[in-house]
Amino acid sequence: MIKEIKNFLKKHYPKPEYSITLFIALAIILLIMPFSIENTRQASLISKWNEKINRVEYMFSVMNAHVTNDMLKSLKKAQTTKEKEKILLMIIKPYMRINTEKTPIKHYKPKFRNGARISKDSKYYFEDLHYAENSSIVGIKNINTLTEKDPLFIMMFDINGILLPNRWGNDIFGINIYANGQIQPFGYDLDMQALKNDCSKKGSGVGCSYYYTIGGEFDD
Repeated sequence: MIKEIKNFLKKHYPKPEYSITLFIALAIILLIMPFSIENTRQASLISKWNEKINRVEYMFSVMNAHVTNDMLKSLKKAQTTKEKEKILLMIIKPYMRINTEKTPIKHYKPKFRNGARISKDSKYYFEDLHYAENSSIVGIKNINTLTEKDPLFIMMFDINGILLPNRWGNDIFGINIYANGQIQPFGYDLDMQALKNDCSKKGSGVGCSYYYTIGGEFDD
């Protein structure tokens, strides 16, 4: 691209003007290039998330058809949060190629889209993380449901694993898992304005999980 600009300028501008114009053109390219690269990168991550959510929806439909009564009974009998998470993990493990032997490095510290730290008492803090297919990272968390409309579990997916930016709405997305085996991306219950706000640079980015599945544009 730069070579083409040089050739064009040599043909159409005298030497002094050519040097000045070339300098300005190169400066503009250097200013634009980082934004262009970041936009392309984010668009790729969004595309991967849409592929992932489609696959996850299909996998859960398959799992629902194969989950046995014994598995459901074990899940209901489980007394602690950890026991419930372990049982669900065992159910979905073969479908998502989850590696329970190896966990992400301690330096892996996800954040919200606006850069805020995720505290341990946050709903979106996942204590146990695992590697899955394509070096992605997944987390499963049991939720103490208050009503039948609330999810039993939530799940997070870091599409590109330990690679940066490790932020919700950039490369981290999540789903709600309900008692009937159905799933919904985070943010499905928000209106469009709330989704736009949450998926902006000032938002948490959690709602991006749904926003991007309905064609929402990222805030660059």
